[in-house]
Amino acid sequence: MTAPSPPLPSAERDSVAALYIENHAWLRNWLAYRLNSWGSGMADDLAHDTFVRILASRAGTRRESIQQPRAYLTTVAKGVLFSWMRRQTLERAWLDALATLPEPQHPSPEQQSIILETLHEIDAILDTLKPRVKQAFLMATLDGMKQQEIAQALGVSVPTIKSDIHKAYLACLSLMPDE
Repeated sequence: MTAPSPPLPSAERDSVAALYIENHAWLRNWLAYRLNSWGSGMADDLAHDTFVRILASRAGTRRESIQQPRAYLTTVAKGVLFSWMRRQTLERAWLDALATLPEPQHPSPEQQSIILETLHEIDAILDTLKPRVKQAFLMATLDGMKQQEIAQALGVSVPTIKSDIHKAYLACLSLMPDE
């Protein structure tokens, strides 16, 4: 667990507050346009998350240093929107997989929440890997492909694929609690 960040100096806090006051409505509308079918509530949430990310980053929050506030907000909001869309895609895939199970085999709501959070953590860990390593791991674990098939598909040697899959497994193991 990371230690909480020290409070922002008042100048930075005031700078972000001014950025919020001057641009929140615009940002919310920008997000609502891109989320058209998700409704205004989601745009409100993502606009909020955008400002939270700005506060958390503590970088570039001096109002004077931001030459184009809306371009800055758009860049941060695109990252927030991308993360949200990725999360939605993963959750939809989980719900589709869950729907294939008979009702008595469904995990409890608490277990489902834990599973979803674990899937998000694994997704984040895999995203830190080189694309080929991630692809080889997914081909082996999700598609059930053999190492020889993966090597042929990716145009590399079998020992390279073994190494890639091993790296991905080690990355996933880093999520395991130390006991």
